[in-house]
Amino acid sequence: MVFSSVIFIFVYLPVFLALYYLCPQRYRSYFIFVGSYVFYAWWRIDFALLMLATTAFNYYVAMMIHRTLDQKWCKPILIGAIIGNLALLLYFKYFNFFADSAAQLFNRGEAYSWSLPHVILPIGISFYIFHNLSYIIDVYRRDLEPSRTFVDYAAFIAFFPHQIAGPVLRFHDLAEQFYHREHNWSKFNYGATRFMTGLAKKVLIADSIAPIADAAFAIPNPTMAESWLGAIAYTLQLYFDFSGYSSMAIGLGMMVGFYFVENFDAPYRSNSITEFWRRWHISLSNWLRDYLYIPLGGSRKGVARTYFNLAATMVLGGLWHGANTTFLVWGAWHGIWLAIERYFNVSPKAPFRVSRWLFTMLLVIIGWVFFRAANMTEALDVLSGMAGLQGFALRSDYAWQFTNFSFVVMILGAVIAVGEPALRRYFALPMTVDLVKAKEIDRPRITRAMSVAAVVLGVLAIVKLVADSDTPFLYFQF
Repeated sequence: MVFSSVIFIFVYLPVFLALYYLCPQRYRSYFIFVGSYVFYAWWRIDFALLMLATTAFNYYVAMMIHRTLDQKWCKPILIGAIIGNLALLLYFKYFNFFADSAAQLFNRGEAYSWSLPHVILPIGISFYIFHNLSYIIDVYRRDLEPSRTFVDYAAFIAFFPHQIAGPVLRFHDLAEQFYHREHNWSKFNYGATRFMTGLAKKVLIADSIAPIADAAFAIPNPTMAESWLGAIAYTLQLYFDFSGYSSMAIGLGMMVGFYFVENFDAPYRSNSITEFWRRWHISLSNWLRDYLYIPLGGSRKGVARTYFNLAATMVLGGLWHGANTTFLVWGAWHGIWLAIERYFNVSPKAPFRVSRWLFTMLLVIIGWVFFRAANMTEALDVLSGMAGLQGFALRSDYAWQFTNFSFVVMILGAVIAVGEPALRRYFALPMTVDLVKAKEIDRPRITRAMSVAAVVLGVLAIVKLVADSDTPFLYFQF
């Protein structure tokens, strides 16, 4: 089940909300727990049980760490739990890659008998493993008291708005909200508005641009026009798809009284790669900083080590997205540029300049080519086309695949992506990147323009959704 599906919008969500608000306050965590597992088990019950097992494992590990008086035993317990979590992630996410690679290298491409069962990747496993890791690490650091009950923690891990593709939340972000949260019409209305605008981003923009990206990356030896069209289309598709999901998740959370951190802050207005990573997938960037970059030494162990830590963090972040050389190259590409910008002391808060913005977007688009390509051959083929090494014009054999409607939506998407801060100001759309300041919008004001725009866009998105088949979000594959 996905947010952008008829069954979710017209069946699951209304039933969930109705029963949630009918449920007594003290039992609502139980209802979130049960309702979220129904949402996940709609796909596969066995993988819902896997999520429950990992949740229970990490909950009791955290309790063990918290209750262990002799600190020398806490670290081995933590290390063992981290290894267990990562082993599970490695098996489901990378077993097929290693098995296929071994067969290719040592068995003439023929699959080994032990690798015949194709391991299916459980949806959202990368996200809930990261949620579990941050929880046990925070308890070990004494930055967090363990959850008061197993049900609260299990409800947090399974909470359906962020269950599949984030944001990457930490238990301390929502712990107090599980114990005490306010429900009011203003918050619900604001959440519904965010959900509808997120749905419009996904269905009206991302899904309309997707055919251009899909066609361009499928063309052999694409020309300059074809390559650039595909690369820019995917750049916009990925942003509106993923930011649309995040907006829907934030909206759903607010509809039941929760604040989530914002995951995007107009990343395509960035003046540098450093600024880009402060605006793109903010929750993952912060997670990598706090649980990988800083533990590696951060900037505390000399200049050379700082550059290494930046590059290593981004390479591992790329590997987290999938077992493919293209993801490693994508991570390394961003890591190298982060190190270069640190060397030249590039400020992420520098005033906006068109030349810097254009250069940053060039770097981002090149990176997305590796991210989108099925393999290195395809990525290099598209990059060669972008450089003009395979011709320049849009060939008539492929021109029919690029519709005028998709072109118009792509242009509109580019304008929205670059002008997003101005749109937020016009529609009085507050940001909650910092949850400490979230109470500032405890009773958010919904402007008339915001309400009208959300309703119109939401209705159009639903009409298109009913007419077309629903499509999964891009980040579901991670």
